[in-house]
Amino acid sequence: MLTQTADTSEAEVPRGDLKGMRNYIERDAVSGFLVFLIALPLCLGISLASGFPAIAGVFTAIVGAIVTPLISNSELTIKGPAAGLIVIVLGAVADFRVILGDAPDAGTQAYKMALAVGLVAGLVQIAFGAFRMGFLGEFFPSSTVHGMLAAIGVIIISKQIHIVFGVMGLNGEPLHLLAEIPKSIVHMNPEVALIGLVSLAILFGWPLIRNKRIRRVPAQIVVILVAIPLGYFFDLSHEHTYSLMGHSFSLSERFLVNVPKNLLSALASPDFSALNHLVAWKWVILFALIGSLESLLSAKAIDLLDPWKRKTNFNKDLLAVGLANVVVSLIGGLPLISEIVRSKANIDNGAQTRFANVWHGVFLLAFLALVPGLIHQIPLAALAAMLVYTGFRLAHPREFLHVYHIGKEQFLIFVCTLVGVLATDLLIGIAIGIAVKLIVHLSNGVPVRSLFKPYLDIEEIGDRTYLVRAYGSAVFSNWIPFKRQIEDIGLVRHNNLVIDLSETKLVDSSVMEKLHALQQEFEQEKLSLTISGLDLHRQLSVHEFSTRKRGLRSMRRLTIVADALLQEQLVTKFVDLGASGYTLIPCVGAGRRLLAEASSPNPALVRIEVIVTRSVSEGLLDYLRRDIFNEHHVTVCVENVDVINPDQF
Repeated sequence: MLTQTADTSEAEVPRGDLKGMRNYIERDAVSGFLVFLIALPLCLGISLASGFPAIAGVFTAIVGAIVTPLISNSELTIKGPAAGLIVIVLGAVADFRVILGDAPDAGTQAYKMALAVGLVAGLVQIAFGAFRMGFLGEFFPSSTVHGMLAAIGVIIISKQIHIVFGVMGLNGEPLHLLAEIPKSIVHMNPEVALIGLVSLAILFGWPLIRNKRIRRVPAQIVVILVAIPLGYFFDLSHEHTYSLMGHSFSLSERFLVNVPKNLLSALASPDFSALNHLVAWKWVILFALIGSLESLLSAKAIDLLDPWKRKTNFNKDLLAVGLANVVVSLIGGLPLISEIVRSKANIDNGAQTRFANVWHGVFLLAFLALVPGLIHQIPLAALAAMLVYTGFRLAHPREFLHVYHIGKEQFLIFVCTLVGVLATDLLIGIAIGIAVKLIVHLSNGVPVRSLFKPYLDIEEIGDRTYLVRAYGSAVFSNWIPFKRQIEDIGLVRHNNLVIDLSETKLVDSSVMEKLHALQQEFEQEKLSLTISGLDLHRQLSVHEFSTRKRGLRSMRRLTIVADALLQEQLVTKFVDLGASGYTLIPCVGAGRRLLAEASSPNPALVRIEVIVTRSVSEGLLDYLRRDIFNEHHVTVCVENVDVINPDQF
């Protein structure tokens, strides 16, 4: 991987023009080839999982690679089919099959009706780009987006894990399919399952390999190189049966990828009769919204990883994705977006310009033209294993822990979105997540009037420096107009900004995360964005992006009275255990023992006071119980206190 710096003052920034194509052709071609190796099996698997012909996913990647670089200035994103859209595409195909009922060739007809939905959704995306609606990705709260993606991961696993075991044709809702997994294990086809399980072992084990040269080989291509010979060994291309432990199992070509011998016959055109059904417009909305959201989020993420810090014009990118979706729907392909995994691999492989995306499409086209028959030799179990692995990454336990660490209220929204999607569908599930988020905000005292409108005062406080004072709240639902003003005053007019949030009742985690991202954008422009006024806000968790609610922070005050000889020992240990400061006062006093003996007060006492978090206080008390109380007379008082500046104690 080529390491570069973002400092472009002494080096030319690579651009995807004719000069860039000539200057960086070698690096872009190498990266394009390596991404092609990852993309080919994923395109096939995603297409099959979406209810489309396998070859449709390859058509999509080729069109995305050729069309989008002509319009979008996104230099390092790879456009193509993505796992996040499987649920939407499959849902549309399934609904159209229900409408068609027992009609002849209902599967093919439903696929063509879904193409019509994809085409109209592409037109909507073109409109989004033309009317400069690239800001759409800013509206959805992070916890809802993570919940949606995790739900998609669970759905993918629920549908593909059965194919890994060689159990074909199972249909149903995600929760029902998850409950059927034990039955599929019992009734697995052993030879097919061996291919699937070996593929899973490679995918999960590959990241554990420490040798960097070996790890540069994509795990997906290793799966294909292992699975195809296994398919030959088990003779999957010929129908036959075999026996194992008294049971008989059948094998045939249905366990291999089905590819037409004449690729031109695989081209398909949309059936616009689909638009006569109301359900089609639901899927148009989902295609356009979720596809645009995922594409924008991926493009933004890749911009942050770009070593040259080049910025994507999100309106142009939406326009490019929409146009590509129109073209690909006309020839029978899947919807496409900016895909995060392949884009990240593109960066890691040393890509310089958007021509790496073009090269990955060229290699796909060459493979399709020269050796299409090889695709037919890929076992479906291997592709299903790749999708199970992809689904696991979307719904990885780390995602749950990450959201939980940001805040318990964010975890609630995340889980409600996930369960809502699994129990209903994507659109309703996302709506549930957003509704829960709004309810949480209202319960935390956010004024209704500031839910969707930010109240800002702007004041010039120095040379090219402005103070932006926010009132009411700074939450996901009013972030878009909030951000517009910040960008207009700061990035457009080239001023430094100080954002004062002292008068807000709540600053939610989505805004904290996006303000942090904006700070990076300001730094790239040699400007500063300072966030202030959160001293009177308490964090709902220790995470840097946690929600801030105005109010005093609850902490514990420990007051310890002990013999002065223990002073140094206690202070040293308290600091070691997490106390950030202390107050120490020499004092005179008597306890019950001295009073009972009518003795004089002890003149050599010390009073130590610390204000610490609950967890630190527990550690201090454990230490006192274990090492001090048994040998010394010490008085300890514990109080809950509310403080203004917790970091000052």
